[in-house]
Amino acid sequence: MTITLHDFNGEQSLTLNVGGLAADVAVADRGHEPNGYFWEGLVRFAWPDIAERLGFDSEADMFCAVGAASDLAHLTTALESVIRSPDAVRDIIVRAEASGFEFDG
Repeated sequence: MTITLHDFNGEQSLTLNVGGLAADVAVADRGHEPNGYFWEGLVRFAWPDIAERLGFDSEADMFCAVGAASDLAHLTTALESVIRSPDAVRDIIVRAEASGFEFDG
């Protein structure tokens, strides 16, 4: 599990290679595929104030966010605690589903 921050020609991005994360079992147990698109949805639900300022370029095997370095630093801190905790990700999924949010929609 590695969250990586990149600077390419002045554009800042954060990537997370998915699969093999501690939270994957919780994601799959709730009926979701633990891929980059799922994690993009989780970010949009759990941290909408940060997500609204970011662009996304996720793929099946990678979550990718593009934006200001300060927003990406906040997102890194938030994501690090969740990807290591099946209970935390399960809680976010349950709250999202209760609100009608669709991760894969």
